[in-house]
Amino acid sequence: MFEKRALIIGASGLVGQNLARELLTEGDWSVFGVSRRPLVGYSEVQTVAVDLLDENATRARLAAVEPTHVFVSAWMRMATEVENVRVNGALVRNVLEAVTARSKSVRHVALVTGTKHYLGPFEAYAKNKPETPFREDQPRLSGENFYYTQEDILFDFAARHGFGFSVHRPHTIVGYAVGNLMNIGVTLATWASICKATGRPLVFPGSPAQFEGLTDVTDARLLARHLSWASTTPSARNEAFNVVNGDVFRWKHLWPKIARYFDVEPGTEPGEPLERQMAGESTDAIWERLVKEHGLQPNKLRHLASPWHTDADLGRPFETVNDMSKSRRFGFLEYQDSERSFIDLFDQLRRERIIP
Repeated sequence: MFEKRALIIGASGLVGQNLARELLTEGDWSVFGVSRRPLVGYSEVQTVAVDLLDENATRARLAAVEPTHVFVSAWMRMATEVENVRVNGALVRNVLEAVTARSKSVRHVALVTGTKHYLGPFEAYAKNKPETPFREDQPRLSGENFYYTQEDILFDFAARHGFGFSVHRPHTIVGYAVGNLMNIGVTLATWASICKATGRPLVFPGSPAQFEGLTDVTDARLLARHLSWASTTPSARNEAFNVVNGDVFRWKHLWPKIARYFDVEPGTEPGEPLERQMAGESTDAIWERLVKEHGLQPNKLRHLASPWHTDADLGRPFETVNDMSKSRRFGFLEYQDSERSFIDLFDQLRRERIIP
């Protein structure tokens, strides 16, 4: 029925859910989604269940989809970067082997990576002294990085099979999803709710450089529009793009506004990392009490909050901003106010009874 058939790898994740919503809203896509968890609330998405690390099963399940556009927005966190390279490289390779095995339907493959392209993997995260703002033509860092491996696999398949590609490098993504490995917005919302319930201030859990310096974020809705744009715009073919909202801010200005939303006092200086602030069985017990008292959806705190990732983002010892000039030159002119990114998310979390 539709000329464009999208296959979203990681459809239940933060990027995948927002992309599915965007494509369905545009109205001229049929959408297939692969995810480890059921995709709730997207009846128009045709779900494909498969272990992407099983090469034979992936080929059997995905070859029949015959997508015109593939969006890879999934990854698996492993103990070391060597393992990340092996596993996440295999994930991309198996998907591309499957969708090119029996047909020539694929026109474009979009790969979502991120700012670790410039900052390094978790093992060496932000240990370099990068030149900012980050630009797409900066050279790769030395050492293992599964983003580089995934890119190289994509480049090789595109050259051999003749489809176009795009690489998308968002910064910290803000948007609605539950159970996501890296979700600063939901993490801050749950912790601020706990602070409200216990009468404690909301203390910024990062470095002075992040608190005082300029930064940017990526709204998941804007990223979804960017993915759709790049995959259907001929001039954007075979390019890598930074993807951020288009504004910059300082956490010392945004932090009090987040605190005000939850009716808590903001800390005036950076404090302990969030993992340390949230440590202890009492935190889980407080959250369970809030779930019962407010009739929230029965999510465990560990299913909502990812303090380790929030600490990594907010603990960097330098300003982190991304240049969007390349996207502008190629015609993507969308903009998103970053304060509204957080407020819109918090409003949705309340509507969906995820937070009180």
